[in-house]
Amino acid sequence: MTDLFEASGVHPPDAPLAERLRPVSLEEVVGQDHLLGEGGPVRRMVEAGRLGSMILWGPPGTGKTTIARLLAKAAGYQYQSISAVFSGVADLKKAFEQARVRRAAGQSTLLFVDEIHRFNRAQQDGFLPFVEEGIVTLVGATTENPSFELNGALLSRSQVFVLKRLDDSALNQLLIRAEAGEDRPLPLTPEARQALLALADGDGRYLLTMAETLFALPDDPLDVQGLAGTLQKRAPTYDKSREEHYNLISALHKSVRGSDPDAALYWLARMLNGGEDPLYLARRIVRMAVEDIGQADPLSLLVANAAKDTYDFLGSPEGELALAQAVVHLATAPKSVAVYEAYKAASKAARETGSLMPPAHIRNAPTKLMKSLGYGEGYQYDPSTEDGFSGANYFPDGMERHTFYAPRGEGHEEKVKARLERWAALRSAKSREG
Repeated sequence: MTDLFEASGVHPPDAPLAERLRPVSLEEVVGQDHLLGEGGPVRRMVEAGRLGSMILWGPPGTGKTTIARLLAKAAGYQYQSISAVFSGVADLKKAFEQARVRRAAGQSTLLFVDEIHRFNRAQQDGFLPFVEEGIVTLVGATTENPSFELNGALLSRSQVFVLKRLDDSALNQLLIRAEAGEDRPLPLTPEARQALLALADGDGRYLLTMAETLFALPDDPLDVQGLAGTLQKRAPTYDKSREEHYNLISALHKSVRGSDPDAALYWLARMLNGGEDPLYLARRIVRMAVEDIGQADPLSLLVANAAKDTYDFLGSPEGELALAQAVVHLATAPKSVAVYEAYKAASKAARETGSLMPPAHIRNAPTKLMKSLGYGEGYQYDPSTEDGFSGANYFPDGMERHTFYAPRGEGHEEKVKARLERWAALRSAKSREG
């Protein structure tokens, strides 16, 4: 397996730029100082001369394979690698047997498993005895959340280290190295250089691939428009079935809940640009209206449903504007979870009280028998009472009155709260009179 930052010796002059710029020591790896810098946990392992099994989790082009190779080199381990994409049970058995022979000869083995999340659960379990016996020190690389993709038993025997997406400073270091290796600057204006960093989207390997294309051009500097015409725009990293999907929808929902329309619009655009189903977003927007806004702004639910209907009618891209309008409306609306909390409390009470019947005065009485049993007797029609409120009991007989809905007075609920307080006072007064 090869990688942007793989430790290497001399490369042929026609080797790709990324190959020629592979670091030869951990100190040359950029962007991961939290792991490899002074006091970093991986750095401490190297200094102690003893490596533990680990999972390197991070986006593409951040140096996972490189770090594994350089760790083996720094600690004096034999490096062996397999890919979960191309390897099967036979390859694993061979790797473990070779490591066992080395161990007998006093040589430690670092087994690097690229895309380890692609091995199924049974295959992952196959690593356990060899890790436990110390036959191999396992270094797995994954772009997926280990909590979801790896066995708990394997995780319990490994440390998970998170590699960071390369920031502009780290990416710029790579460009400086590339320019030094080519002995000339990239043919870009300062603005185009910044745009190139943005196009890389944190992926160092991709950055150097683009840089190699640019070095093949004449020396006349390209501006941003010229750069866009030379390089194709990279599709954003987004997998609708993976953790990124849940991270982004959580960010959208919480931005709306936090009353930040600008952040909410950004996350909405990120998901739409990544190919998310707009109707999935419409359903989530409706959920925001009922879960986080409720009676504080009843119009929000109508707006959310209207946005869904509008998208159904117009489709993309025009219908997406309706989703944006709904997101802005919800983000700027007053927030209340009073109905949400009230329903949860009422559901709990309903489960606990079983099958208590309604009080007789509000039971339906369509037959003489039911009337003779007292059904409907004493029922008061509230709109016809003097106060428009009878204060009658509507809970089951034998069940104490509960207050489930308790608005705090945000937005529309300010008037609702005042109305409920007035009715509570009337109910208390009528109860004393009775």
